[in-house]
Amino acid sequence: MALLPLLCWWVRLRLMKTTIVIPTYNEADNISNLICDLGELNLPDFSILIVDDNSPDGTADIAESMAMEYAAPVHVLRRSGKQGLGTAYKDGFRWALDAGAEAIVQMDADFSHSPSYIPQMLDLLNECDVVVGSRYVKGGKLDERWGFGRYLLSWWANAVYTRLILQLKTLDTTAGFKAWRRETLLGLDLSRIHSNGYDFQVEMAYVTEKLGYQVIEIPIYFEDRRIGQSKLNMSIKIESALRVWDVWWRHRRLTPSQKASL
Repeated sequence: MALLPLLCWWVRLRLMKTTIVIPTYNEADNISNLICDLGELNLPDFSILIVDDNSPDGTADIAESMAMEYAAPVHVLRRSGKQGLGTAYKDGFRWALDAGAEAIVQMDADFSHSPSYIPQMLDLLNECDVVVGSRYVKGGKLDERWGFGRYLLSWWANAVYTRLILQLKTLDTTAGFKAWRRETLLGLDLSRIHSNGYDFQVEMAYVTEKLGYQVIEIPIYFEDRRIGQSKLNMSIKIESALRVWDVWWRHRRLTPSQKASL
């Protein structure tokens, strides 16, 4: 009898054509290991899309060479330069949708999002519209190397400031680790999303809830980047915080009846 739940889980995953979208800029030291770890998940019918903003360190070249050498399901979308996180995700999502993906996973390239959570996230898409890998839901955990001040700022920005302004139910409003159903992204209408920095995650979360989509948060361990430098500095954090008000103003009147036609 123990084989029955496992069989049902495998069948559900088998029915989903999945694309994992990963924006990159100067992630040469991480990208090959990440691709290997994703491949070891042995997900059926999946592909990896690297959306690279012309990284000077050759991130895109490494990803393409791995695809050729190992016959890995890796695709590279090269962009002309640093055009912003928001447009990178939108370009990646549209590529995945055009390729027929039924489930789209978004994640960072720096190992702050462990690939090990992806099978669980895909499984839960049978019960909801989007799954969020959350640092702040019960059981979620941040890297122990974070100082108290950094933790307090992140918690306040998510659990207090952003949620208070936007009246969100989602606890991790800036989460960048999510699994989307195809129908959800199509219904959101990506042309509605204007944020191009780290506030992109907030705008996606807000529009998702305003349109009435069901969200499930699962706890994750959020590890600090292993190699390389973070691209999130204080000026970016301040700008993203201020843009929350713009997100509220733009979408405050959205209702579930305004989902885009599929």
